[in-house]
Amino acid sequence: MTQSPPPRTSSTVNDFVSLTTVRLQPSYAIPIVFVLAGIPLILVAPWLAAMISLFGLFLMIQAGSIRLEFTVSGLDVLRNGDRFRQFPYQDWLNWKIFWSPVPILFYFREVNSIHFLPVLFNADKLRECLETHVPLDRLPNSNPKPPTKPPKS
Repeated sequence: MTQSPPPRTSSTVNDFVSLTTVRLQPSYAIPIVFVLAGIPLILVAPWLAAMISLFGLFLMIQAGSIRLEFTVSGLDVLRNGDRFRQFPYQDWLNWKIFWSPVPILFYFREVNSIHFLPVLFNADKLRECLETHVPLDRLPNSNPKPPTKPPKS
């Protein structure tokens, strides 16, 4: 006697994505820009060139060692494969990725704190995961467009 499969329920791609864990791949674009920006400054201000290039190297190390992982319950921050912070989605109030043409900064606010992270990972995948796991229209402080006033008669 064979058992029939369970009845199919309607599911969407978002339902499937929300049940999986997504780890963002690193992006070295911003660190490389900082390192390269320091090179021409060597002629003008060597100390400034050194500071900018060292900051770029620091970001490069961070991009190589830190990963963001979107799970069912929250955003996990991993360092060298070990989770050292978790941000449950239920505590999120708002998020934003600054400067759309070239995303450079990721901001999110929780109930008790505000966080800024340089975009050291795939920005498109970051936005996709945020829109899936923490849609702005469901957050209490996302400040959607204000309601429009009805026209005066």
